[in-house]
Amino acid sequence: MLESTFQTKLIRELKTIFPDCIVLKNDPDYIQGFPDLTILYNDRWALLECKRSATEHHQPNQDYYISLADSMSFGRFIYPENKEEVLYDLQQAFQS
Repeated sequence: MLESTFQTKLIRELKTIFPDCIVLKNDPDYIQGFPDLTILYNDRWALLECKRSATEHHQPNQDYYISLADSMSFGRFIYPENKEEVLYDLQQAFQS
């Protein structure tokens, strides 16, 4: 599956799980390595970096930004193999 296809399906699923959430697709040319998606929900936020598989290469700075986001709120790499786990963790984070 292409990353863009996975990302499109993921956005639809996020909007189903979190009604009224705002999902922003971030500009990959603005900040090198900044995650693909920002999710705003009530008073919470998350950053997700979409990958087409668990073995896909991480670009420079992606690990840094995911770690930083996770220390502030919620940040994860997400791919088909871990999607259910990440969405579960995100639900827990948005409920607490």
